[in-house]
Amino acid sequence: MQLTGVLVNGAAICFGGGIGLLLKNGLKEQYRNMLIGVMGLSVLFSGFSTAMAGLLDENVEPILFIISLVLGGLVGQTVGIERHLESFGDWMQEKLGSGSGNFSQGFVTASLTFCVGTMAILGSLESGIQGVHTTLLTKSIIDGITALIFASTLGVGVLFSAVSVVVYQGALTLLAGVVEPYLSADIIREISVIGGILIAAIGMNMLEIRRFQVGNLLPSIVVPVLYYLPVQAFLGLLFRA
Repeated sequence: MQLTGVLVNGAAICFGGGIGLLLKNGLKEQYRNMLIGVMGLSVLFSGFSTAMAGLLDENVEPILFIISLVLGGLVGQTVGIERHLESFGDWMQEKLGSGSGNFSQGFVTASLTFCVGTMAILGSLESGIQGVHTTLLTKSIIDGITALIFASTLGVGVLFSAVSVVVYQGALTLLAGVVEPYLSADIIREISVIGGILIAAIGMNMLEIRRFQVGNLLPSIVVPVLYYLPVQAFLGLLFRA
């Protein structure tokens, strides 16, 4: 089944997040703050390491990530992606009641963390094309543990990020045969660099170093695709000629 890895990933987030919610009420404030700090540091350096791995590649375009972040940020700011995400979170919090805590923060933070990354893309393509779920199953373990810690500090919104993961990765999996020919190693590398930077920005938000509207930066991921596809099309015409 194509969606096995995707569904397991969503279930792992719900399971880990559910355990985190059970622990939440038993955590004293100082321990909760400590966990948020630890997770913030972990997310920050995980993002930096992912971005640096791509930037150290000899084939990397050295300024493409800057152009992508600027153009993507302008588009996202104009559309108001972050505002729409938070509005959805606030609407869900209203439906769930005041006991749901800061739903928006948990939902947006967890959704972006779980969806922005190379494993989400490559794992979904692997499931869709080869029917192999190894990458997504590995990601499920990581996401489950992360969801446990997130939910213990950020609340029930983390569990609902499973919906974002299933929709996003499910769409990639079902469309894998269509998009895979266009996702070259160059495109995936550049997306990985930008994804790493966005994850690092989430870490900075958690540590309150600086507030980034990461949702508004999501269109940045599309820019490398728009950059490389004309090049690939030109080379294809050249070799056919």
